[in-house]
Amino acid sequence: MTEQALQQYLIKQYRKEDEGCEWKEFKNLKNDFSGHEKDDVISYVSALANMEGGHLVVGVEDKTLRIVGTDTYNYTTQQATLRLTNLCANLSSEGLDIEEFITEDTHKKVWVIHIPKHLPKLPVYAHNKAWQRIEDSLVELTPERLNAILEEQLFAPDDWSAGIVENATLADLDESKIPANEIDGWSVEELLSNSGIMIDGKLTRAAIILLGKPTAVFKLRPAVVEVTWTLRDAKEDVVDYEHFTAPFILTVDEILGKIRNLTMRELPGGTLFPDTMKQYDNYSIREALHNAIAHQDYTLQERINFVENPGYVYYENGGSFIPGTLQKALAIRGPQRHFRNECLCKAMVHFNMIDTVSRGIKKIFDEQWRRLFPMPDYEIDAANKVVGVRLYGNAINEKYTKILKENKTLTLQECIALDAVQKGHQISEETAKELLDKGLIEGETPNYQISLGVAKITHQLPEYTRVSGLERSKLKQMTLQFIQNAGEDGTMRDGIYEYLKVAMPSNKTKEQNLRLLGNILKELKEEGAVSLKGLSWYEVKNPTRKD
Repeated sequence: MTEQALQQYLIKQYRKEDEGCEWKEFKNLKNDFSGHEKDDVISYVSALANMEGGHLVVGVEDKTLRIVGTDTYNYTTQQATLRLTNLCANLSSEGLDIEEFITEDTHKKVWVIHIPKHLPKLPVYAHNKAWQRIEDSLVELTPERLNAILEEQLFAPDDWSAGIVENATLADLDESKIPANEIDGWSVEELLSNSGIMIDGKLTRAAIILLGKPTAVFKLRPAVVEVTWTLRDAKEDVVDYEHFTAPFILTVDEILGKIRNLTMRELPGGTLFPDTMKQYDNYSIREALHNAIAHQDYTLQERINFVENPGYVYYENGGSFIPGTLQKALAIRGPQRHFRNECLCKAMVHFNMIDTVSRGIKKIFDEQWRRLFPMPDYEIDAANKVVGVRLYGNAINEKYTKILKENKTLTLQECIALDAVQKGHQISEETAKELLDKGLIEGETPNYQISLGVAKITHQLPEYTRVSGLERSKLKQMTLQFIQNAGEDGTMRDGIYEYLKVAMPSNKTKEQNLRLLGNILKELKEEGAVSLKGLSWYEVKNPTRKD
C-alpha cells in the first residue's frame, strides 16, 4: 500500500497510545533494538508484556503516526522475533509476532511488533530490569504490579491437562523423544519443570500426552489420547486408516506424513496456478492438527479425527470453540486470554510444536488467501461440543480465484464473504448489504452472485453472464486436475460431478450438467488425456494430445 494508505491503516488499527500500544520512530534498529535502557525496543517490549500485552509500532513519528520508516539492519522478522526472546527474559514466544509493511511509493519500512502478555508469575525483563508504562514514561515495575504478577495462578483451575498423574514416573516417558540436549546444562527433570509439564517433581497429563510411551496413556483413562487418520475416495468410501497415540511430539509428523500432498501442476492455459506448488501449505496443515490436539476436550473420551479427501483435509476434535465464533478468533488483537488446556498449550509452544496459539487461525486464512485457494470452513457445533475444520487443497471456482489474484483492494473479511458466496453458503444481511454497496455481489437473498462490476474490473470472463458456472474450458481443466489427483485408483463420474457441481451453471438441471460433464470427459478421452477402464476414469501418463 502507499505511504498515505499505510498511515490511515495504522491510525485505524492503533489509534491511540496507552498501556497496550506504543508508537516509536526507532529509525535505526542497529542502535535502537537493544540500546539504552528505557529507550529501546526491548524496554518497550518488556513494559507492554508486563501489563496485558500489546503492540509496538516502529518506524512512525510519535504522536502523529507519520511514516518515517526504519532501517531494520538486515533483520528478518523471524530473526528479530528470536532476538527478542533471547534479550527479554521470560518473554513468551506464544503470540509474539512481527508484521512488516513496506510502502509502495516511498519504500519505507514499518514494523508492528505484537507482544504477548507475560506468563503467570513471570515478569518480563530487559536490561535485567522489569519495566512498565505509566502515562508517557517507562519506569521500573512498581511493587504493586510486581506482586500482582507473582500472585497469579500458574494454570486455570479447570485446566485438565495440568492435573497430576499420581502413579506416573519418568519411566512412563519416552526419553529419546525429549529434546533435552537443546538446552545446555538442563537435566530431563529441569526441562520438564521449566516447560510446565512437571510440577513439584510430579508429571502432569500434558507430559503423558506429549512425551509418554503408548502404554502410559492407559494411566489417563477414561480419557482417550488418539488421532485417527482416514483416507477417503471421491465417493467418501474409506480406502485406508490408522490410529496414532502418544507421544504426540513424535506422532504428529507421522500423521502428517500420511497425507498425499500432491504437487499442483500448471493447468492448460496457465491461468489458474501461476507456479507449481503443493496442495497444502506445510504451516497450515501442521497448525490445524496441532490446534486439534491442543484444544481437544479429553474428558469427552473421544478421539481426534483427521480425514483426507480428494481436494481437502478435514480435522475434527471434541469440545467447544473457546473464542465462541470464528469472527471473534479472527478479530483477536493479541494473545487469547484463556485456553482449555493451558498447560498442554504452553508446553507445545515450548517444544516448538506451535508457533503461536492465538494468531494461528488468522495465519491459516492469510495463507489460503495468498495461495488464491478457498477459505477454510469452520464447523462449530456448540450443542454437541464438536469443532471441525475443512482445509482446501484445490481451487473450486475460477471467478473467486481471479478476484483474489487481481483485486488488491479486498480485505480478509471480504474474501471470506465472497468465499461463502462461491460455495453457496448463506451470508448475513449486514454482510450482504456491505458487499452489495461495494458492487462485489448482486442478486437477492440467498442467491447472490459475483457482480457485473467486479467481473469487468478483474477481466474475469470474456463475456459476463448471470449464471454462477465457469466457462466450459475451465470446467475441463478442473475435471482433468481432479482425475490427476485421484491417482492410480481412478475416479467415477459421480465423484467428479460432486467436486464440480458448485462451479457448474446454476441455471441448468442436474441432468443437463451431467450431460455437460459427459461431453467434457468424452473430449478429454479423444485428446488422449484420460482413459476409461470399467466405470473409473484414469489419467493417461505421457498422453499424446491433439493440437
